[in-house]
Amino acid sequence: MSLVDEARIFATQAHGATGQRRKYTGEPYIVHPTAVVDLLKGAGITDQAMLCAAWLHDVLEDCPAVAACEIGASFGPEVEAMVWVLTNIPAGQGLNRASRKAADLKRISESDGRVQTIKVADLIDNTSSIVEHDPTFAKVYMAEKRSLLIGMARANTVLWNRAWDIVEDYFGKQGIAA
Repeated sequence: MSLVDEARIFATQAHGATGQRRKYTGEPYIVHPTAVVDLLKGAGITDQAMLCAAWLHDVLEDCPAVAACEIGASFGPEVEAMVWVLTNIPAGQGLNRASRKAADLKRISESDGRVQTIKVADLIDNTSSIVEHDPTFAKVYMAEKRSLLIGMARANTVLWNRAWDIVEDYFGKQGIAA
């Protein structure tokens, strides 16, 4: 079994153990990491560490029983580091949302192109359900994503352009200029 398959199984079990579901659709949460991995593969990405990190990108954030060192022990320090950078700063850390998102933006913008590419794929998959199911939050989310994209110059160009088009299309439909 490949390391990528092991990451898929690990993520499936971790998200499943918490009974985690997609916020707006109620689907098992693993559909999201699956979509992120599929986007990467569709862009021709075969880097095993990237694909492992894509499977695991929300595990630290959403599965409190999993520690970063466990990811490192199972998948190596490179994957652990990528997952750590992809993990959003949680609420309750004494920071408001704007401060947390600014810190997330700084961390992502300083990361390598592989991490940025995973984040772009994450954005692509999350955007449609947020825009469709939560138009009020979508205004905040899309502004944050536009800023994030501007800071991700090292991401895969095809995926970055797709994400940028999604964000700009959203603002165009809202009548908001760049």
